Amino acid sequence: MDMVSLQTEARDAAIKPAVMRRNGKVPCVVYGSGTAHQTLTCDRNELNRVYTKAGESTLVELSVGGKKVPVLIHELDLDPLSGHIAHVDFYAVDMSKEIEAKVPVRFTGESFAVKDLGAIFVIAQEHVTVKCLPKDLPHELTADISGLKEFHDVITVGSLVLPTGVAIKDAPDTVVAVVQEPRAEEVVEVAAPVEGAVVAEGAVAGAEGAPAAEGAAPAKEEKKK
Repeated sequence: MDMVSLQTEARDAAIKPAVMRRNGKVPCVVYGSGTAHQTLTCDRNELNRVYTKAGESTLVELSVGGKKVPVLIHELDLDPLSGHIAHVDFYAVDMSKEIEAKVPVRFTGESFAVKDLGAIFVIAQEHVTVKCLPKDLPHELTADISGLKEFHDVITVGSLVLPTGVAIKDAPDTVVAVVQEPRAEEVVEVAAPVEGAVVAEGAVAGAEGAPAAEGAAPAKEEKKK
């Protein structure tokens, strides 16, 4: 099985992380099966290349102190201002033991409901959790949406095609994607004024000077003090 390689170096505790980042280095740690917790650094450009290719669902061969360690990119922290990777955790795996990992779902094909009925394609879940040996871990799973022909048709976890040796932990009836009817725009009708209609002066109830209704008791005169 081909793995992407990444070179790391032991971190110098005397150098602050901010200084490392200014020099194009990314602080990182590795831990997991058969590997002691170690603080490291790696080149930012190389890390970007590896992450673009591997993501978090493909094994990476990490060079740690002259040893080759199979790892998964477990967690990334991004700098909120620059958007650069500020820190990364690598999780070392045992190639002989099953692991659980989140794998992205990629949608292919064309839906009749979307194309001809104007339905809206909604992705309900972008990742699924799989369990398998590290060597069998897929980079992604694909879902063909051409079977979505009517409004409210769905793709569920149970309908995904899995490679040999891979099982999904999510419930089979979990919805991954659905096609929905487009929302109708609400039309508010405004009554047009009747041609020639005139609002009578003083027609507002209780308005000063409004004529009293026929048969209504006359208003009492205010007593002079």
